[in-house]
Amino acid sequence: MLQLNIKNETSRLRAVVLGTAINNGPTPTIAEAYDPKSLEHIKAGTYPLEVDMIREMNALDAVFKKYDVKVFRPEIIEKCNQIFTRDIGFVIEDTFIKANILPERELELEAIQYILDNINPLKVCRPPEAIHIEGGDVMLWQDYIFVGTYKGSDYKDYITARTNLEGVAYLKEMFPYKKIKEFDLIKSKIEARDNALHLDCCFQPVGKNKGIIYKNGFREESDYQFLVQLFGKENLFHITREEMYHMFSNVFSIDENIVVSERNFTRLNNWLRDNDFIVEEISYAEIAKQEGLLRCSTLPLIRD
Repeated sequence: MLQLNIKNETSRLRAVVLGTAINNGPTPTIAEAYDPKSLEHIKAGTYPLEVDMIREMNALDAVFKKYDVKVFRPEIIEKCNQIFTRDIGFVIEDTFIKANILPERELELEAIQYILDNINPLKVCRPPEAIHIEGGDVMLWQDYIFVGTYKGSDYKDYITARTNLEGVAYLKEMFPYKKIKEFDLIKSKIEARDNALHLDCCFQPVGKNKGIIYKNGFREESDYQFLVQLFGKENLFHITREEMYHMFSNVFSIDENIVVSERNFTRLNNWLRDNDFIVEEISYAEIAKQEGLLRCSTLPLIRD
């Protein structure tokens, strides 16, 4: 049996579910696009090719193998995008929570059932249907659970709004001893540069006391200020609108001092090295065209 253990974003990783780009299916139609960035590339004819995405994911797999991380992959579903495992579930402490994702993505959960079968069934749960919550919006930090949400009255009109306030309330109920802090995120159906699809599109902690942040990803200045107060401005790497578009905050930590990052993120990678991080640089720019990057395509199960 797998003994799940996730208490933060940066402790030494031992086991992870890495998505797959094999048998990814044809380029979606404009009507099928889930997010404005995919839409942009579908229209431009630059949507990523399966062969390139497989190569990028293999590179990430190789980094995990280098650090002796146990890697699980989803079972292959024909013509199905299974890259972004972070969307379909997440672990808090020793509990696996299945996400209520978009109905057409339900098959992706079935593809990891063989993993869930190795977890104590009392430690696998699924929120009621009205509760929306996705792993990209959930981050553990010390006594906190950070949750990205969207508080606009037009929530139901936004396919980019993935975690609702009912989802925040659900986590408060499940983990009453944790401090739950929600963040109201900026959303756009048409401009990827103004769309924080998940919290990890505009913020992520790294190391013991640092973070990557995009100030204008938050609808409320007070939410941004909360993080500045908590981490200290000097410990936060502020990214630009264009860097947010390229997913600079969506790196992935293997340990408190080891970060996997996109090789083109020069400014960020230099900052990380200046702060004594080991940076494992890989190419992930094709996958980024779907408004997801390294954190989005991983679902950590066990950290020390």
